[in-house]
Amino acid sequence: MKLSQFKFKLPEELIALDLPHKVFENEDGTVEKVYRRDECRLMVVHRKSQTIDMYEKDADGNDTDTFMTFRNLVNYFDEGDAMILNDTKVFPARLFGTKEKTDAQIEVFLLRELNPELRLWDVLVEPARKIRIGNKLFFNEDSHMVAEVIDNTTSRGRTLRFLYECPHDEFKEDLFRLGSAPLPRYIINKREATADDMENFQTIFAKNEGAVTAPASGLHFSRELMKRLEIRGVNFAFITVHCGLGCFDPIEVEDLTKHKMSSEKMQVKDEACSIVNEAKANGHHVCAVGISTLRATETAVGTDSMLKAFDGWTNKFIFPPYDFGLADSMITNFYHPESTMVMATAAFGGYDLVMEAYNQAVEKGYKFGCYGDAMLILDD
Repeated sequence: MKLSQFKFKLPEELIALDLPHKVFENEDGTVEKVYRRDECRLMVVHRKSQTIDMYEKDADGNDTDTFMTFRNLVNYFDEGDAMILNDTKVFPARLFGTKEKTDAQIEVFLLRELNPELRLWDVLVEPARKIRIGNKLFFNEDSHMVAEVIDNTTSRGRTLRFLYECPHDEFKEDLFRLGSAPLPRYIINKREATADDMENFQTIFAKNEGAVTAPASGLHFSRELMKRLEIRGVNFAFITVHCGLGCFDPIEVEDLTKHKMSSEKMQVKDEACSIVNEAKANGHHVCAVGISTLRATETAVGTDSMLKAFDGWTNKFIFPPYDFGLADSMITNFYHPESTMVMATAAFGGYDLVMEAYNQAVEKGYKFGCYGDAMLILDD
């Protein structure tokens, strides 16, 4: 397929800048936000019947005027079904420092630690033109946290060595204390990251640190909703995919077969395989929660359509047409035009049906992006 086939007009006001929330004014005049992860809208796409559901049903099964929310997810799964979730943990990757001598403010985006002993980190810097090998960056007023640029990796990429003498755990704690939630650029361009974002831009089941962007479809799960699914008999299989920035990289070729995805570290353990394969063997549904999960499971699935243990990297790029080997349902968000996430969604649900769902989402005012609304694709 071609890149231009995934182009559509997305109004700026439909890009979500926060999780769903209500605003309350306290007696002292201060304003407080109360977040409700599972109150985003839910659109359900049925790929066999080629139908799209957006509204709750009445007693007779007819559409009401009330949009479904993510809480309605429990109505689509039964005992023995399995959901595969990504338990990666986002760290506060965005820092701001000053360049020595000039005091120019520099944004440093931590990507991954290269060598804990030497305090080496792979980072992105902005503006990159001001940062050269040998430059030093200062991250706090007392100058205790200092980094030296020791290599160029890409046009914006640098290798930093942090000059900080202390135990590694203490160093990382101090480093992360200086950082903020690594919200996507389309949010940061509209508002600054807040203390709330470090909790909101994290799934409630986040466990294994290493992501620089959230597995967005997992953000909708609240503890109450997961308990309701558990009571219904749904089993959860956790895998780890450390989400990187590759999903946000612009595609610069019209022919999608020529695009190369950045690699992401992933791990699928035996326990997750047992849960998923038992559900599949017994004819139950297997639901991949999010594009990162979908890419990982398609990397780790065997020729027998069963999930295999895996510890390594994936750079799988999914776009139509694609023959999926494991999940028969998936949960995803609504994403930007020409993004790799839209392409993977279209591959799973079918290009024409998914693009129609996107058209309706725009028309009905659904929210897009990491903090946006959700789509459930079912094989019925």
